[in-house]
Amino acid sequence: MDGQQAIGNRVAADAESPAYVPPLQLTEGQPPPIAANGGLSYMSFDRDGDAGTTAALEAALQQIAEGHSQALIDRLDNAPPGPIETKWGPGFREYEECLDYIRANGFEVPEGGVALPLRYTVYEHPSYSIVPSNALWRDPARKAEADMLRKAEDELRDRSLYFPQVLRDARRIGEYHPGLAPDSPECMDRLGVSLAHLESRCANFYDSAEVERVFYPEIEKLLLEFFPDATDALVYNHDVFDKDYQGDRTEDQDAKNPGVNARYVNLVHNDLNDNSGRVRCRELLTKNLRNFGRTQHYTEAEADAKMSRRFMSINLAKPMETVEQFPFVLCAWPSFADQPYINNYRIYDDRVGETTRFTYRPDHEWYWFPRQTPTEVSMLKCYDSVTDGSVSRWSFHSACIDPTAPADARCRKNVVVRSYIFF
Repeated sequence: MDGQQAIGNRVAADAESPAYVPPLQLTEGQPPPIAANGGLSYMSFDRDGDAGTTAALEAALQQIAEGHSQALIDRLDNAPPGPIETKWGPGFREYEECLDYIRANGFEVPEGGVALPLRYTVYEHPSYSIVPSNALWRDPARKAEADMLRKAEDELRDRSLYFPQVLRDARRIGEYHPGLAPDSPECMDRLGVSLAHLESRCANFYDSAEVERVFYPEIEKLLLEFFPDATDALVYNHDVFDKDYQGDRTEDQDAKNPGVNARYVNLVHNDLNDNSGRVRCRELLTKNLRNFGRTQHYTEAEADAKMSRRFMSINLAKPMETVEQFPFVLCAWPSFADQPYINNYRIYDDRVGETTRFTYRPDHEWYWFPRQTPTEVSMLKCYDSVTDGSVSRWSFHSACIDPTAPADARCRKNVVVRSYIFF
């Protein structure tokens, strides 16, 4: 039985399932994603209300057994010292190796820009991540499975390489796209990135209750003013990043507390895709699932009506102090609009999220905000329901190490909020 037939049988068998299964809505001209099940959401494999999590765990274990990942890691480990030749160009195991290559080859850098290594996946298969809250990690009967899955998680870094890129100053977007202002909705429509200004009244971003009470409404107001055609904005969660934080970092989902993250995601990725952009929105509207913001009470029919019009997901990042090291960097949509994304499935107990990764291209159009200040809010699009190619669908992004920063530069301290905007 081939994969597509298996999908058809599963969907037919689960036709009465209450799970919401979004149609795969590719952008016009975009190639199919590198994904499991032909790109079909794991919601299609719902078993007794598990939202496809059982099927996703089975697929994760099957992938380990097939050995594609280990074969790639072995090839990279056994490659001679120095640059590793890939079909995309030379890649490097270590940041410093790539930085030496950049310096030796005299990369041209525009005013306000910087040339530096960015880490991309070189694994052209869908991947799986079992989130820390998954009950599997605490089930003694599944220790053998957990050990295999933990080893696969630990090997994530070994399936990626550093590649050289040039970052442009996002405040100068108008120099690269004449007539386009970085602080405009037109910039978001064309590039998937933009800049906003906010003087927040939130005094303590480590206090999740204060962030929800003060900062969430500020961001919702900012979004409605930034997009004058919008009718509603919902901020639904946030993360705090501070490598040097000395207090309690503990996450508590029930208390709507994300904790304090010590790790900056140093891998080119996007938080949503064609499936998860719709699934996450539907979960929030109809189930209020893991919503840290305003409680939602939409019926299925009301959610259908709201999602029949345009809606977007936007991430917004605001520093607590001027950023000196580990800046947040964003890639502009036109430079990868025809590139297939690679799915990463995040397996929870009650849902399977989908994020995406991308392989390297030298002409990706990267931006950063050098020394981003506390009143500058960088905005990146994670999803747009418009699929006709007239607007950006998303940006992808990463953290990185700024080689021009002083050795004693402080690591980034910022808050990132996730939102949906409806039109």
